[in-house]
Amino acid sequence: MWKALWKKWTIDKPALFGDFLWEVFVVQLSAALHDRLTWKRIFAFLSLAILILAYYHRIPIPPELMLVGDLLAYIDIFAVVFLLGILSRAATILFVIKQASARIARLAGNLMTAMQRVDFRNRRERGTKSRQRLTGGRKDDDDGPVTVGDFAWA
Repeated sequence: MWKALWKKWTIDKPALFGDFLWEVFVVQLSAALHDRLTWKRIFAFLSLAILILAYYHRIPIPPELMLVGDLLAYIDIFAVVFLLGILSRAATILFVIKQASARIARLAGNLMTAMQRVDFRNRRERGTKSRQRLTGGRKDDDDGPVTVGDFAWA
């Protein structure tokens, strides 16, 4: 009985406590960190590492790498500006397409109207302009209003 009790309190209980500590501090903690890990945090960590290396001065870092670190630090702002640029171009392209389709529709409507007006089956007789009308007109200068464009003179 003492051997079983000794084994339980010297081997089994510390092993259970060690398993508990492993579960809490390693498994659950790393799972929580991995759940909250994003590309933005990875880029922020990389830019911080580049900055620390640059100020440590043991390893010479070229300025281009520092600018890459700044770009990685501000990647979210860069992404927003980039997306706004794409959206403004898309809006411009959609506006041009809308205007072109409206002009094409208007042209097609005018073309259909003109085609309905033109009737090749009933042509006018030749010489209708030179033929005199049967009604007699007055010979004075006051024939009525004269229209030119949108204006009329009496």
